[in-house]
Amino acid sequence: MPYVDTSDLRIHYLMEGSGERPVLVLANSLGTNLSMWDGQTATFLREFDLLRFDMRGHGGSSVPADSFTLGDAACDVLTLLDHLHIPRAHFCGLSLGGMIGQWLAVHAPKRFDRFVLCNTAAKIGTTASWNERIDRVTSEGMEAIVPAVLERWFTPHFRSEHAAEIEHTARMLLATDPHGYVLTCAAIRDMDLRADVAAIPLEVLVVYGIHDSVTPAADAEFLLGQIPNSQGLALQAAHLSNVEAAEKFSAGVLAFLQSNSGGKSHG
Repeated sequence: MPYVDTSDLRIHYLMEGSGERPVLVLANSLGTNLSMWDGQTATFLREFDLLRFDMRGHGGSSVPADSFTLGDAACDVLTLLDHLHIPRAHFCGLSLGGMIGQWLAVHAPKRFDRFVLCNTAAKIGTTASWNERIDRVTSEGMEAIVPAVLERWFTPHFRSEHAAEIEHTARMLLATDPHGYVLTCAAIRDMDLRADVAAIPLEVLVVYGIHDSVTPAADAEFLLGQIPNSQGLALQAAHLSNVEAAEKFSAGVLAFLQSNSGGKSHG
């Protein structure tokens, strides 16, 4: 498996494509790994080279010894781009990945062309809710939270009709290192980008699920109201919209990335 080493971490990544097309970076959610994008890769690879990676503390990447910020995690993306000699790329991130995308859009806009921010928010959850989850995983392990996470991430109908997708997601969650998960929860808890996102200068697509209780439509509306050159895409899905509404998700992202210009609109 390919890795890039930072000063204190090893980041697992997967680069796919011809090496001759624009690059699209895909950033996954909390408690998952780069395989959460398997439903998009065949479609996206028709138009882009793809860079997927496991967040620090997740999948094949190493677990930090100490606490970190989401800014630190975002800088891992820049390290990957430098390592692979990619001067500019598009970026698509979901939930935690979308928060990292917001940080990059604010702090490193010259490295990117367009951003797709999916099922995310400038501020996710409360201090109390994150501390409660941290305490539970610390004392009981990942098994203690998986059923409730799956209930939040998918609608009841999808859970009942798509057992394979639910099982794959559960396996990703259960395979996540508890300490890596806890450190990442703390980083999300402490990140608040609400005062920053208005400074994003690039074209942005905000994707949201109309049944999402984790990052509800109001969070997407906030981003759309703050980011000057943004447009929205609403999907019949809960939190993991790329899984639950895979076809419409992929089509909407491709249409945005290949369009001549963005602009304020809601879909």
